[in-house]
Amino acid sequence: MTFSILDDGRTLSLAEEDTTVAGPDRILISKRALNESLGWELKPEGLCQGDVCVPVRDPEALGGEEGVDLESFAELLGRPVVIDRNERVAALGTAASSRIDSMATLEAPDFALPDLAGEMHTLSEHRGKKVLLIAYASW
Repeated sequence: MTFSILDDGRTLSLAEEDTTVAGPDRILISKRALNESLGWELKPEGLCQGDVCVPVRDPEALGGEEGVDLESFAELLGRPVVIDRNERVAALGTAASSRIDSMATLEAPDFALPDLAGEMHTLSEHRGKKVLLIAYASW
């Protein structure tokens, strides 16, 4: 049974041997899967992605030899996380610092939606023009 992580528009499926449900409040991801799927590696200098490293004061608190605790990993990176252990899925949100940077530009993220005829349109097609978006939800 796989464990899915939703991260930045991607769905990552981790094999059963790469995830451990360690009690009611911990999901451990193998260090190999953390590196291969999310691109992060635990090194002596910290949690690293390429040349960028985030210092880790207590590597054991991050998970230890069994793997990296997903909630601790997200907290260290300043990213919100929602985990449904029963459904074996987690969603990593965008870090506040990234949201602040995008808000400073006042540029909406790109997305695609169909019109009434079913033709797909992206917001980026209309950059530099005034666009009126109307959203509706029945709930």
